Amino acid sequence: MTNAKTHIKRGEVSKQYKMFIGRKILFLVICISWLFFASIISLSIGDFEITPLEVFYAVFGRIFTGIFNTTEINEVIIWNIRFPRIIMGMLAGAGLGLAGAVLQGVLKNPLASPFTLGISSGAGFGASLAIIFGIGFIALIPTITIIGLSRYKKATPETMILAGVAMGFLFSAATSLLHYFADPEALKAAAVWMMGSFGRATWYNASTLAILLACCFPVLIMKAWDLNTLAAGDETAKSLGINVESTRITLMAVASLATAGIVCFTGTIAFVGLVAPHITRIIIGGDNRFVLPASCLCGAAFLISVDLIARTLISPVIIPVGVMSSFIGGPMFIYFIIRKKKEFW
Repeated sequence: MTNAKTHIKRGEVSKQYKMFIGRKILFLVICISWLFFASIISLSIGDFEITPLEVFYAVFGRIFTGIFNTTEINEVIIWNIRFPRIIMGMLAGAGLGLAGAVLQGVLKNPLASPFTLGISSGAGFGASLAIIFGIGFIALIPTITIIGLSRYKKATPETMILAGVAMGFLFSAATSLLHYFADPEALKAAAVWMMGSFGRATWYNASTLAILLACCFPVLIMKAWDLNTLAAGDETAKSLGINVESTRITLMAVASLATAGIVCFTGTIAFVGLVAPHITRIIIGGDNRFVLPASCLCGAAFLISVDLIARTLISPVIIPVGVMSSFIGGPMFIYFIIRKKKEFW
């Protein structure tokens, strides 16, 4: 009798586990579908509207010359203007979503994100220097700073959060000082850039960012098990053979590098790294094996959708995507806080 009850309980546990895995896979499929349809709509809608069928012909007409009938103007609009913008939006959204999920996992803090921890502010300061003085490499300051601060004192979550907040205030002040002394033209360029935009997206910029993120993504995603272990506590992680301090510094450094690269090309875009991981964890739980790739897809789909709204809301005027992401992400985050019925941390 006892064996029968045990067998039934095991069967129920196995059934629930399969349901949880199925729910995670379903969410991934939904995110991929959301991203696909948002991209198709973004390629179609603009000052010059193109039907989805014409988009299909323009995309494949460039690849398979002579097979699909398309017009030259459609090809130019799709391939030279809208496609690079969408690819840049996908990369930025995926990178910020993944960086936010990693930072929240490393620091075990639901408020951790590239924006709230000052990484975006540091990258913004470096990029402002590049715009005003032409010194581009200083955009990597946040990565170097966060490693140095973490090395100086033991890399506990509290230390890294406080260091990130302090760094955010420091670089925000430094950026304001730069803007105060900049000439009007450089100030205008820096101010517009700080709002976040895909207006400067080109195939060269998108491919450069893709190479950088291709180096960062595998490192972060392969550490999913380590993040799961860290969630159980430092002592437990150490007992399982995880070098806690080294893991935290590595993940923070790589996430900071990815964020700095994105900010250099797109400007400051808030809330993606905060909202995408929260949506993911609320729906599929806290298993980082699924949270990290799902946050990538959710962040990419979210940012493509936000950019679509920014381009069409008061067309032909294009609202900076960083401004629109804050307008949408802020209320959305408040809604999650109010409606949250269970802890997912």
